[in-house]
Amino acid sequence: MSVRRRAFAAVSAAVRADRAAGVSADGAADAFADRVRDELAAELPDEDLTEDLDDCLDSYTMGSKPRCEEAEYLELLREAIGRMARGR
Repeated sequence: MSVRRRAFAAVSAAVRADRAAGVSADGAADAFADRVRDELAAELPDEDLTEDLDDCLDSYTMGSKPRCEEAEYLELLREAIGRMARGR
């Protein structure tokens, strides 16, 4: 099975489980966003994150970290924001 199909199957299973548990689509989206933030928080120091990831990007000052660390930080933030927007 391809990576894309496995990921879709996992998301579909999570959605079915949420529906069976009576969780609304909005509740499931919020729960997913919380999971993404938790994953990101595990990878980054507390001072690098705020509750709103878009604010993190907006308030970030370019050049305030070493270049490779900065690139990784910005990539992680953009990836997390994209995952939350896509819902997977």
